[in-house]
Amino acid sequence: VAACRDTGYDWFEQLLQNLLKSEEDASYKPVKKACTQLVDNLVEHILKYEESLSDSDNKGVNSSRLVACITTLFLFSKIRPQLMVKHAMTMQPYLTTKCSTQNDFMVICNVAKILELVVPLMEHPSETFLATIEEDLMKLIIKYGMTVVQHCVSCLGAVVNKVTQNYKFVWACFNRYYGALSKLKSQHQEDPNSTILTANKPALLRSLFTVGALCRHFDFDHEDFKGNSKVNIKDKVLELLMYFTKHSDEEVQTKAIIGLGFAFIQHPSLMFEQEVKTLYNSILSDKNCSVNLKIQVLKNLQTYLQEEDTRMQQADRDWKKVAKQEDLKEMGDISSGMSSSIMQLYLKQVLEAFFHTQSSVRHFALNVIALTLNQGLIHPVQCVPYLIAMGTDPEPSMRNKADQQLVEIDKKYAGFIHMKAVAGMKMSYQVQQAINTCPKDPVRGFRHDESSSALCSHLYSMIRGNRQHRRAFLISLLNLFDDTAKTEVNMLLYIADNLACFPYQTQEEPLFIMHHIDITLSVSGSNLLQSFKESMVKDKKKERKPSSDEETESDSNSGSESESEEEASKPRRLRKRADSDSDSDEENDINAVMKCLPENSAPLIEFANVSQGILLLLMLKQHLKNLCGFSDSKIQKYSPSESAKVYDKAINRKTGVHFHPKQTLDFLRSDMANSKITEEVKRSIVKQYLDFKLLMEHLDPDEEEEDGEVSASTNARNKAITSLLGGGSPKNNAAETEDDESDGEDRGGGTSGVRRR
Repeated sequence: VAACRDTGYDWFEQLLQNLLKSEEDASYKPVKKACTQLVDNLVEHILKYEESLSDSDNKGVNSSRLVACITTLFLFSKIRPQLMVKHAMTMQPYLTTKCSTQNDFMVICNVAKILELVVPLMEHPSETFLATIEEDLMKLIIKYGMTVVQHCVSCLGAVVNKVTQNYKFVWACFNRYYGALSKLKSQHQEDPNSTILTANKPALLRSLFTVGALCRHFDFDHEDFKGNSKVNIKDKVLELLMYFTKHSDEEVQTKAIIGLGFAFIQHPSLMFEQEVKTLYNSILSDKNCSVNLKIQVLKNLQTYLQEEDTRMQQADRDWKKVAKQEDLKEMGDISSGMSSSIMQLYLKQVLEAFFHTQSSVRHFALNVIALTLNQGLIHPVQCVPYLIAMGTDPEPSMRNKADQQLVEIDKKYAGFIHMKAVAGMKMSYQVQQAINTCPKDPVRGFRHDESSSALCSHLYSMIRGNRQHRRAFLISLLNLFDDTAKTEVNMLLYIADNLACFPYQTQEEPLFIMHHIDITLSVSGSNLLQSFKESMVKDKKKERKPSSDEETESDSNSGSESESEEEASKPRRLRKRADSDSDSDEENDINAVMKCLPENSAPLIEFANVSQGILLLLMLKQHLKNLCGFSDSKIQKYSPSESAKVYDKAINRKTGVHFHPKQTLDFLRSDMANSKITEEVKRSIVKQYLDFKLLMEHLDPDEEEEDGEVSASTNARNKAITSLLGGGSPKNNAAETEDDESDGEDRGGGTSGVRRR
């Protein structure tokens, strides 16, 4: 127990629970016997330890050993409180420990937690013993900080409500703090800047917290407390605490919200009040609201749900005891109906908290959603996209928790994950945008570690097993690259990253993607070229000297758009094949198009923007081809309608193949969509357009020629791809030639060039 201080004791509780449960109906109970011996010896050990301390000089020093002993006793009490009943009297004096170190506080809190579980089980405890406990607890509540107050009020609740019924004692304490709050409120109303308030701030903070804590464990509207008075205490408390949530000091606001959270556990119906809804939802949805307040509201909801869960489990256990004698009756329905309605109210805002830059806010939001789903308070489908998004969180614990929830949902409701997969991918992009600390850098879709796995790889691995779902999902993602989808460029980059790094297992998966990339390219590509052509200016006079190796038809050209266009795209068979001219031809083509550009550069920017999607698809296809080592003919022969068995072979992945779409990254980093357009930028866009045009002309590879040479068309296509993708010639293509010096601009005409090579 001492060693697991930071990691939590769930394992120990689970162990005890399972061991004790396994022998419930047995006549011989060795575990129970062992537990009794352990507990008795630990108590004895504590007493001996005390004696040894009183003999030595370091009186009152609580070592971590003692803390571990008492914590272990608490864990035993939590699972089987009967074990500690005979030791309650021994534990009580520890409530008067002098507190100076962290260890002392741990001792007091654990002793309070033990007594809370054990005192109600004692048969005829002495009056003096109970009175002493009550007084000790009250002194601690008045004197110490939040954690101690919380545990002591909780213990007092168990002692007073279940054993002593000493309500006057608690009522006096409540009135003391409630009165102080009312007084501070009226002072604040008179003069918000009064110095008295500053001096009284500690008293204000303590009163807010303690009033809330007392309301959590005692129902002061019960006549045992307020007698015949007609005053509605819970509404009064709500009004007081709500007043201080509007205070200018954040610390006061936070304490008031903590107090409210406590009060709502006793009276959940208060969460339906309009002012509470407004307060909670505005804190959660306001981008500029302080992180502490957001976290506190989420913590309040979390504590409420945890308490509900404990309450339901207890009710379940009680029901099992009497179930045999009774008919089925409504069990816990009222409270689960209430918590369900409450979560419906705040669900949207809690889910939106996933998009917060601070991981602590995301952490508590995820806890609330996990509790809500585990208790079945809402229909899970609305959470699926958010959970997919949280599965991309940089913190492993949060990723695993979100993924775990998705697996649970998938078990119960097949098809939900697939139904919301694309929405989830888009949302995960928003989460990544929120987390991205450097806005200059584009958001990427893979983990920046040695695995380079896709951020959404868990989602893909859940969907990939079902062929129909997988294909639908992949097609939906590829459709986002369509020019009509108008998806923003960075999101396309994010999705392309994911598609490049998904954990594909069979050849069918990447081949299917490449097949669809080809279809998208042929449609979107033509649309793109068409819209660019249409934007070019017509009937603009050109004085253009024909270059030596061109026909004289363009001499006294009227300069209409179509002719200049002809000029730029004329096959180069008419031109000399000297490599040195290749560059000047290129220049002429670029100049020809440059002269037709409209004054307004919007269509150019539009072209550059839309073409990013197509460039990314080209890059993606190239990447998958290199990664899996597919040949052109294999990709060409693939047909999606063929039986699954043909392509069921496992992929043989190449290592060290990384997806790096340089052009898109440059486009995003330079913020081209919003920057001023210079001549240089214009030229590069025009060059891209011409490469693109060439690629479209040679999109379908010809059959290979008889003598095994690669055809001119394939060559031209590969050149254009090389050029479009910014150098780095595509592998296993015939573009690795010395002509690449000219950056692949030689728009390959007849095969003579190939033969010569």
